[in-house]
Amino acid sequence: MTGQKLFLIQKDKIRKRLLKYTRKAFQMLPKLENPRILDVGCGTGIPTIELARLSQGEVLGIDIDQIALDRFSRKIKKAGLTSHVRAVNCSMFDMDFEDESFDIIWSEGSIYTIGFGRGISEWRRFLKPGSSMVIHDEQGDIREKLEKISKYGYQLLGHFMLSIETWLSEYFVPLENLVAEFHTKYADNPETLKELNQSQIELDMFNKNPERNSSAYFIMRKG
Repeated sequence: MTGQKLFLIQKDKIRKRLLKYTRKAFQMLPKLENPRILDVGCGTGIPTIELARLSQGEVLGIDIDQIALDRFSRKIKKAGLTSHVRAVNCSMFDMDFEDESFDIIWSEGSIYTIGFGRGISEWRRFLKPGSSMVIHDEQGDIREKLEKISKYGYQLLGHFMLSIETWLSEYFVPLENLVAEFHTKYADNPETLKELNQSQIELDMFNKNPERNSSAYFIMRKG
């Protein structure tokens, strides 16, 4: 197995530490049998696959990063979920799904691209009446976001925070250690170094603005 692949596997294991919060948010939703779920900005699909397991439903993950989607597709096949989970290259700026076609819309760490207010406003039409949306976003102005949830016709079911300390202990410190370990082992491997450099950019962004890495889950129902 290549150093690049080994690094990506180990990085996924670190990311999976945060799935406990995905599960916590999911448990705050009304119970549904075999829901149809849209995951906006799914990346390599770590939360997406967890949603499929939690819901026993159909999950569509969309993103514009084809390399990430290719990795996601391989994970779907490996997990035996090809009949329940799909990965599609689609921009959140260009979604053309039928109105009221999803039971749950989920988005972890991507709504900042379009903006919190615009995202929950524009995506609302894709939800069936009484269906739910879960957004994981940087904390920002919590009061303002809660006001937008009400303004755009949702009932807040709950919200909770992930502190900077949580992000450090659960993700960034383990990632920093992993990058250092692989730099030592694979210093002469260009493909591995490319992945390490991408993760180092992520670490540098955190170190530059750590306050932006406190985050919040918002669980809401379409009114």
